[in-house]
Amino acid sequence: MAQKPSIPKGTRDFGPSEMAKRNYIFDTIKQVYQLYGFQQIETPAMETLGTLMGKYGEEGDKLLFKVLNSGDFLTKVSDEELRERNSLHLAARLCEKGLRYDLTVPFARYVVMHRDELQLPFKRYQMQPVWRADRPQKGRYREFWQFDGDIVGSDSLLNEVELMQIVDTVFSRFGVRVQIKINNRKILTGIAEVIGAADKIVDITVAIDKLDKIGLDNVNQELRDDGLTEEQISRLQPIISLQGTNDEKLDIIAGVLKDSETGLKGVEEIRYILSALSPAVLHNEIQLDLTLARGLNYYTGAIFEVKALDVQIGSITGGGRYDNLTGIFGMPGISGVGISFGVDRIFDVLNALDCYPKDAVNGTQLLFINFGEKETAYCLPAAARTRQAGIRSEIYPDAAKMKKQMSYANAKQIPFVALAGENEISQGRLTLKNMETGEQTLVTVEELIEAIK
Repeated sequence: MAQKPSIPKGTRDFGPSEMAKRNYIFDTIKQVYQLYGFQQIETPAMETLGTLMGKYGEEGDKLLFKVLNSGDFLTKVSDEELRERNSLHLAARLCEKGLRYDLTVPFARYVVMHRDELQLPFKRYQMQPVWRADRPQKGRYREFWQFDGDIVGSDSLLNEVELMQIVDTVFSRFGVRVQIKINNRKILTGIAEVIGAADKIVDITVAIDKLDKIGLDNVNQELRDDGLTEEQISRLQPIISLQGTNDEKLDIIAGVLKDSETGLKGVEEIRYILSALSPAVLHNEIQLDLTLARGLNYYTGAIFEVKALDVQIGSITGGGRYDNLTGIFGMPGISGVGISFGVDRIFDVLNALDCYPKDAVNGTQLLFINFGEKETAYCLPAAARTRQAGIRSEIYPDAAKMKKQMSYANAKQIPFVALAGENEISQGRLTLKNMETGEQTLVTVEELIEAIK
């Protein structure tokens, strides 16, 4: 007996109904990006490990899917190396490529390779799948899609303002209430400086970024494990739990960071972004959250994260400024800032809230019933005209029983059915049936098009 097929854990199939919903998500985000002058690119699913490794921190490197070299990949590996069973060493010897972990690092590589072709500032959007060797759970997949927007070649904070407006517009169009969280890595660096732990900035940000997931006690224990003293951890507590309005938080943290030039620069940047957004009247709340760290090491300025308010799920959008990223590939001085929409989590949120417009997810709008060769020959020109008018139409391919064809229409949730028998053909008309109301009317093709549109 043949083995029942399966798919890897953390991956999913998407049927026609699900793809209609996902395309609604893609199209909505794409339209908003285009409103702001962004252009689309694509990059390969595989990148060299030299491109990927060392860009996501130690934890990120562990989650990279590595691809075995082609051909006899064991040729260059000795028996002694195999006996040592050192997986990291063997991976380095056996693998030259990896599946992309996100779209930002490949984009930075793209900018470096195509610099002479690009007009800076360059605003790009990109929607492609990414892969992470993570433990699958609700809202977390090993293969998932991201939809990124980035601006490179400009230091202006207007870019951050624009990205926040894009986020607000996208989720307003989806009809999803969100909270946009914002922080600045310079503020986090300043905090590490003033508590006397500047060398622990990566450990601190990785730990406090887990606050929502593991709680304060576990964050503090992780900080102890990373080598912070009890005094340093104690001085972090009021900062982590800071309350109040955005302006109140900024005033307090500015006082805390009065001796840190870097920290105060971060406060100044956040003040500008929030001030510039104020007259724009966002539909969703933007909140300064000093515990927001974004675990990726390449962020250097403002950082963002978006949480759905009515569904329990992780971050559905995130990003930030990464001034030094292209420098890793030999092109220093190119500043960048970007956001990434987590399409799979947004898909789950819209499903949970049933936020899909009916016309966006319905497929065929009109089905022509097949009564036989003569009737089908009559319907073919009519179907061609409805399609020319933008109505998604199909003719049932077989002269099956009426009940079977109507069941097909019901199963596909086709809202209209057109019938043409001897009477309709003699009058040059069609019977149009509304599948929701059951109402039937005798119409010309022009009247049919008008009724459906």
